[in-house]
Amino acid sequence: MRRIAGAVFLSLDGVMQAPGGPTEDYIGGFDEGGLLFRFADDGIFETIGSLFAGEYDLLLGRRTYDIFAAYWPYVEGDGAEMGRAFTRAGKHVLTRGDQPLEWENSYRLGGVDDVAALKQSEGPDLIIQGSSAIYPGLLAAGLIDRLTLMTFPVMLGRGKRLFGDGTPARILRMVDHKVTPREL
Repeated sequence: MRRIAGAVFLSLDGVMQAPGGPTEDYIGGFDEGGLLFRFADDGIFETIGSLFAGEYDLLLGRRTYDIFAAYWPYVEGDGAEMGRAFTRAGKHVLTRGDQPLEWENSYRLGGVDDVAALKQSEGPDLIIQGSSAIYPGLLAAGLIDRLTLMTFPVMLGRGKRLFGDGTPARILRMVDHKVTPREL
């Protein structure tokens, strides 16, 4: 059986939209993207490195898949190894649409039941990166085994939230925490 881990970059007020850059996701007129590279420190990059050490597959929503597919296969320089690793990994995409998934090793999932079946299969653990729309259903179904929240001490005020409408009430257990040294 596989485990499912969510990994989220978010502001103190819970916004997780467009952490990688200001042009990543303008939905809703959002123009505060780039949280990760504006505020991250070595501690965040160590956490990211440990999340993606070893074998894994990705579990993504369609919007995040499209963002990743337009960037990671083509990145050069510092991010090239991560791009190669993401390309090698299986990419399981929760989508209601039938648009092609052209990035190699990509597979369509039609709903939460498909994720539950995938979790019961043999293979590497699954990591959710971004993909705000898929969390409520996965949490409601009890499919997420671990959430790594990388919270930056900034308030963005608006944008897609990790725990927004549709997120079920649930008790979670904190298993670890770390405060990194960067001061803003």
